[in-house]
Amino acid sequence: MDSPFWLGQQHGQQQVVDAGSYSIPGRVLFAAAEIVPFAKTGGLADVAGALPQALAELGADVRLMMPGYPSALEQVLAPHTVLEFDHLAGVPEARIVAGRVPGSALPIWLLDCPSLFRRAGGPYQDPDGRDWSDNAQRFGLFCRAVARIAASGMLGWRPDVVHCHDWHTGLVPLLLRGEDASQARSVFTIHNLAFQGNFPLAAAERLGLPAAALGSDGAEFYGQLSFLKAGIRYADRLTTVSPSYAREITTAEHGCGLHGLLQLRRSVLGGILNGIDTASWNPAADPYLPQTYSVADLTGKRLCKERLQADWGLAVDPQRPLAIMLSRLTGQKMADVVAAELPTLLAARPDLQFALLGQGDRALEQQFVALAAAHPTRVAVRIGYSEPQAHRLQAAGDLLLHGSRFEPCGLTQMYAMRYGTLPVVRRVGGLGDSVIDAGPQGDHPHGTGFVFDACSGDALRDAALSAVDLYRQQPARWRRLQRNAMSVDFGWQRSAREYLQLYGLERTAAPSARWTGARLEPAAH
Repeated sequence: MDSPFWLGQQHGQQQVVDAGSYSIPGRVLFAAAEIVPFAKTGGLADVAGALPQALAELGADVRLMMPGYPSALEQVLAPHTVLEFDHLAGVPEARIVAGRVPGSALPIWLLDCPSLFRRAGGPYQDPDGRDWSDNAQRFGLFCRAVARIAASGMLGWRPDVVHCHDWHTGLVPLLLRGEDASQARSVFTIHNLAFQGNFPLAAAERLGLPAAALGSDGAEFYGQLSFLKAGIRYADRLTTVSPSYAREITTAEHGCGLHGLLQLRRSVLGGILNGIDTASWNPAADPYLPQTYSVADLTGKRLCKERLQADWGLAVDPQRPLAIMLSRLTGQKMADVVAAELPTLLAARPDLQFALLGQGDRALEQQFVALAAAHPTRVAVRIGYSEPQAHRLQAAGDLLLHGSRFEPCGLTQMYAMRYGTLPVVRRVGGLGDSVIDAGPQGDHPHGTGFVFDACSGDALRDAALSAVDLYRQQPARWRRLQRNAMSVDFGWQRSAREYLQLYGLERTAAPSARWTGARLEPAAH
């Protein structure tokens, strides 16, 4: 019989949660570099903000931990210092500020270290968009604090599970193994394998990492210290944010050089599809919309389109198909392909309009701005990000262009479906897991969008043109597809239950994942 996931004597009186036919450890420490509403650069913050709340609603005792950026210290409710560290990882001034999350009242601990985190700019970059040169020290200190608190119970609470997210927390599973008093087990979620947290190997000594962990079977990755590889190598369980992405990253094409290690650890690797905040993203009660609407009555969506067309300088005509794009403008998101194909799409369908909200590669930004200047009543582009405008754009659109070269999960396509905007996506990662292809004629009875396979302009263009033609020629089918899409439950409860099963050692935990055994395999590059 395989060894169970949770090994060793449990501390004290274990709190358990009844989740139906099984009981699970009830104390979970969530560690992430960004959490809504305190800091956000991408989908990680949305997940780290919403999933803990869903877990708490199912009965788990959840605490959050993140760095004490100025934005976090300003927004946390009832802040008070509960612990001061004495030269933690060589840093003389660091403390833990406890408080509550606005809107949810979940407990949160902020690692307040003024010399490392109280800075202008973002969580990872300075105001000019350059990575902070001391990111290894910044997030190494954060990992050390998470592991110390989890292992020691020094704040009067000790977790059964430490759930770590992305490379910024990758050292936590390694450090937990070095804490003699640690009885917590680690779950490490990979949100995007392409971001690895690789630094000069000399940083490991400054962070006080054990020499035994710095070989090729540890955290060393082609001569560098890799925070991400450390998380993959030493965590008790590995997850990704969709089942397909969990399979894809074990291949050379999508493994970013770590596919060998991921293949060795595939017995503890699985994928759980992200959810979305269905309260914030709800067209029936969205305060950002000029008119709300629902799956039962889509009348308001027409007004939302008219208002956006007027506000963004497009020709006002709700009958015209409106394709939207909300994305980082990067090669990963196939933004270059959309920019290259857009003139052909506009020429092939003279009534088509296009509206974009996003930012990223400067050359791509300029290319889209130039397209808007060339087609002033058909193309509207706003560089940057605005939460109200994102909601209004989703409500106004008819179809969402959301191809990707790789996509761990993606949330934008789920928001679009919630708002009756049908996504055009590539069958990769979470996009393929969340969208059911309606087919070029829209006749799949459960279709929720349009899915193409090849990573090419031809494939994206053909799928988009089929969608536009269906919108124009088959309004009844289009309405049925909209109703299908708006009726899908993308709430966090489903995902949270799967995580609770994972935390509770169920070897057949989630239908979308396969958990078998817990042997620590030798790592490989």
